[in-house]
Amino acid sequence: MRDRDDLELVTRLQDSDATAFAALIGRHTAALRRTALAFVSTGASADEVVQDTWLAVLAGLRAFEGRCSIKTWIFGILINRAKTRGVREARTLPVAALGDDAVACAADTPKHVLLRKELAGALAEAIGGLPDRQRAVVVLRDALGWSGDEVCGALGVTETNQRVLLHRARSRLRTVLAGYSGRES
Repeated sequence: MRDRDDLELVTRLQDSDATAFAALIGRHTAALRRTALAFVSTGASADEVVQDTWLAVLAGLRAFEGRCSIKTWIFGILINRAKTRGVREARTLPVAALGDDAVACAADTPKHVLLRKELAGALAEAIGGLPDRQRAVVVLRDALGWSGDEVCGALGVTETNQRVLLHRARSRLRTVLAGYSGRES
């Protein structure tokens, strides 16, 4: 997405336009947090990674060369910081199961809500068990809806490598979740 709007935004950001930076934060913070949660164990850690990312963006704006879109650059920074934080957490804390954020529809029965939460937790655990690069690709592609080109730019991989990583990640997730019924035996 290296278009004129992106170039104009970068120019405004490099000129210390607070309005442009606030708009950028509003546009990307929620997706950055969801991405960070694929690498770290808690929402608080994800929030810290996002905050660190925004600080790094501010510090690095003058050096931004425009070889990729500003979005891809920001998410690349986040992924690197989240990976580092996740590795550090894995040495000191158990990986927490996600799924507490599942929102129940009014028509759902308590049983369906519980099963959905259990499945969400199993999926989060399965994603957390993927190798870093596979986890990054599947989260960016399937959870955030990024295009293959955007993922390649953010992770610095070729299109072929991105497709292989995505295929392997999806295959592993299918295998792990194949027999999941949401009930303990």
